[in-house]
Formats: sequence, C-alpha cells, structure tokens
Amino acid sequence: MAENNANNANAKEQDLNEILRLRREKLANMKAAGNDPFTITKFDFDSNSTEIKENFEEFEGKSVKIAGRIMARRIMGKASFVGIADSTGKIQLYVRRDDIGEDVYAAFKKWDIGDIIGVEGLVFKTQTGEISVHANKITLLSKSLIPLPEKFHGLTNNDLRFRQRYVDLIMNPNVKRNFKIRSQFIKYMRSYLDNMDYIEVETPVLNTIVGGAAARPFITHHNTLNIPMYMRIATELPLKRLIVGGMDRVYEIGRIFRNEGMDPKHNPEFTTVELYQAYADFHDMMDIAEGIISGAAKEIHGTYEVEWLGEKIDLTPGWRRLTMVDAVKEYAGVDFGAITDDAEAVKAAEAIGVELAETADKTWGNALYACFDQKVEEKLIQPTFITMYPVEVSPLTKASPEDPRLTERFELFVCHSELANAYSELNDPIVQRERFEKQLELRERGDDEAEMLDEDFLTAMEYGMPPTGGMGIGIDRAVMLLTNSDTIREVILFPTMKPLD
Repeated sequence: MAENNANNANAKEQDLNEILRLRREKLANMKAAGNDPFTITKFDFDSNSTEIKENFEEFEGKSVKIAGRIMARRIMGKASFVGIADSTGKIQLYVRRDDIGEDVYAAFKKWDIGDIIGVEGLVFKTQTGEISVHANKITLLSKSLIPLPEKFHGLTNNDLRFRQRYVDLIMNPNVKRNFKIRSQFIKYMRSYLDNMDYIEVETPVLNTIVGGAAARPFITHHNTLNIPMYMRIATELPLKRLIVGGMDRVYEIGRIFRNEGMDPKHNPEFTTVELYQAYADFHDMMDIAEGIISGAAKEIHGTYEVEWLGEKIDLTPGWRRLTMVDAVKEYAGVDFGAITDDAEAVKAAEAIGVELAETADKTWGNALYACFDQKVEEKLIQPTFITMYPVEVSPLTKASPEDPRLTERFELFVCHSELANAYSELNDPIVQRERFEKQLELRERGDDEAEMLDEDFLTAMEYGMPPTGGMGIGIDRAVMLLTNSDTIREVILFPTMKPLD
C-alpha cells in the first residue's frame, strides 16, 4: 500500500511538472508571436455576472463587457462553451469561431483553465435556460502558469487553504462571503459609533513599554534610538489619554499583537475595536455592545437568529446580564456571596476541583474568578454579560462602591466565547499607581503577562480623567459568530501559520 501511494505521488508530480512545462512553453510561444498577454494594462468591463443574471430582462440582447477567470470549458470544433468567474459569481460564455475570427479561435482553444480573459458580447439565454454571453470579441489578459486544483474536489486541505488564500478564494466561493460579511460588520460598527458622535482615531502600534492588557508582547528593536520597542497588546492607554485631553468619545479599529499560542479562537495578530466614552459607565458599554452585534446581524442576515459552533443563537436585544457571583452560584453551585474569608473561598473552590494559578494570591477574588473560568464559562451559550469581576483580575477598572472586592467590569460571552470586555474605567491616579505596583510584583514573581508601570499614563490621569466607560470588542470573534466559522483562521485573510520545513 505504501509503495502504491509513493508511486501515485511520483506520477502526480511528474504530471504536474509536465503541465508547468507546457504552460510556460505556451507563454513563450505567445510572446514570440507578439501576443504577450502581460503587456495589456487595462480592460474596461462594464458588467458582472451577478448583475447580468439578476437583471436578465434588462440585459437580454444587449452588448456587455465582462472579465474573469476561466473555470470550465467545453472546446468543440467551431463553437465552445466556457465558464468564467468574476468577483461576484460565475457565468457561461458561448464562443464561436465565425464570430471572433479563425485565428483568435485557434489561439483561444489553447488557453487553459485559470487564465484570465476579457469578453465583449451579447447577453442571451441558451435552449437549456442558462443565462450566457455570446462572445464577439475575446482577449487573453493574463496567463495562469500553475493549474488550479481539480474542480470536483477543489481546495479542501485547510492548512493549504490558509497558506494559499488566493487559491482558496478562487476555488471556494463561500470563503469570499466570509470576508464580505467581515467588511459589512466593520462598516456597520463604524456607522453605529459615528452616529453616536464618536471620533475614530489612530494610536501607535510600536510602544516603549507594554500596557493596557495582561499579555506577552512581541519585542523588536529601534536601531536609531537603540532601544527595545513593543508591538501593542492593546490600544487602551493611548485612548484614555485622549479622554483626559477632552476628546470625550473616541474609538480605534486596529491590529493587536500578542505573543501567545494559536488555537481556533486565537491568532498572534488580531483586530479589535476599543472605544471610550466620558461621563459613562459599563452599563452604557453593554448597551453599545448589544446594539452593534445584534444590529449588524439584522443588517447583514435580516434576522437576529444565527448558528454558531453547532448552536442556534438568538441575538434579539435584551441579552442576559449576570454578576459573576450569581453565575458561579447558578452554574457551579458555590455561593461566594455568602463567603467573606479568603481561606474559606479558596477551600470552596478546591472542593469543586478548581485550582488557582501558582502566581495568584490565595484570595476570595482569585478563587471566584478561577471557579468562573474553569466551571462556568463553557456553559454560557446564549448572549450573556458577566459583570462585577474581582479586582485582582481587573487592574485598570474602577472598584464597585458596594463591594470593593469587585469591579464594574463585564465580559460578553456567546457560545462560551468572549466577544467583548468593558469597564467603568479607573480614574483615581493614586489607586491606579497602587494597581500598577501590584502588577510589577506579579511580574517579579514570574508573571510576564502582568502590566508594566506607565509613568506618562499616570501623569495624564493626575491632570484629571472624567468618569469613563470603555470597551473592547474582538472583531474576528464577532465575524466568526456572523459567518458560523469554527476557527479564527476562517475570518482572517492571512492567518499566522507555522513555517513549512
């Protein structure tokens, strides 16, 4: 069996090498004859496959110019049928020798699947009812030198799909749909925030220190300044500086870089929107998160109901809002609201099989969060805001006036996946310094994802920052939800991949 597989692989490689040789030979012959397709710089098309098919009555009998890639063909004696794909879909061409000329037809018969052509012709419907274009002029615009995957199987190897997204887009039309939805979501989100008088801004990608989140950074070096620099792990601290400066509503859509592992929900570089609103709190941020995601679903799909990860999700506004204490009580059976002692809280967590991280202090708050993280999060399917996080895991968040062990923070979960994270922002510079110093202690104890102390940010806060609500939404995760994708690589055009050996 192994020997047969090896023989088949060798035969396929030899076939491929022969195809590559023949295609290059065809191109060389074209150039020698003065018909180099790569000298053509432009083709003025005026129609596309989808608009022709959707408006056939208007187009029937009219002359159109279209361009696309040859995806199928039936070459016959004096007439042929060709299927081409453009950016919107596919359409059939009817090509006849007597209409385009004997010499052009002879050259056309040698063209290959994958070649890109321009066509001028009349729209009609065949006897079988297929809307087509009857070509009276046809031009080779680009020669494909590598054959496309076999049409009946397409490109199905996911690793190859993500490495060669260009082939994936050619062979799998649904892939293009995912990225169209991504664009529509971002467009809707921008419009939503702009209509609320938010200002879109841009902040540095390279920073001299790490800040704004608990994550491990990518480190580079600035040659002229001779200093290390860090690719941003969040946009939070620069945006808060703008709030201090009087820009009361700001947001940034941007790439974030975190030196972390890769799995179906994580890529080392990803896209978020972070937004901050002066004189608001985390309740206002919940309203915005719900409005953006539910509104985008309705705008894009025409319904609030979507499917994701095998679950039917109802995004109808009015999402559940549940404190972390109540969530742990409901889903894990531990009532932290009745526990006041740190040791008792840790013991309660251990009793249900929860272990705290080695670098975490044995506190009530860390025990509560560990219970939620290990026993509750996976059970959250329908949209749920989990609120009131322990202060230990929220160093940039304002403490609750009712319980100083908790902060006014929420995370939005759908299908046990976090889609948004928000706060009533901490604006007390003295407390903020204490929180930073606590993070430095954690870093010294080996937690290289802890926050670094940002003196300039503290200076900004000392000038006075108004009460502020802030939020980050993971755009990739939101698009996964809206496209029913089970891995983040399906919604990032060029995901990070392990180098080939």
